Amino acid sequence: MNIGQAAERSGLNPKTIRYYESIGLVLPHRASNGYRDYRLVDVEQLQFLQRARAVGFTLDECRELLDLYRDPHRRSAEVKALVLERVAQVDEQLARLEAMRDTLVTMAKHCAGDDNAECAIIDSLAQPMPFKLV
Repeated sequence: MNIGQAAERSGLNPKTIRYYESIGLVLPHRASNGYRDYRLVDVEQLQFLQRARAVGFTLDECRELLDLYRDPHRRSAEVKALVLERVAQVDEQLARLEAMRDTLVTMAKHCAGDDNAECAIIDSLAQPMPFKLV
């Protein structure tokens, strides 16, 4: 099938598929005329990548997962370790987002929100931060 058909079946757009090919995540067969010729196995791998990206795996993590997906001798312990590592990263992101939210709520509480020029939010943002952003 051509890239348009593979895109439709996989849920990815052709530009994304071309990008995945350019970085070596998928390597479709080339027909004698040079056109990409996607097989069912290629579409399955594209669907796998689409789902892995949808749950937040990075491209490098997707590469690892795809290698494990292709390996019939994989160990599920390796797969689980990758997922648990990603869960820990998500937990860290959630903690940072919660701290960010708390800061924003506090800033809003200290602002009168009226027609005066004096604004606690602007004053707060103008002050040096007591910590370094990551």
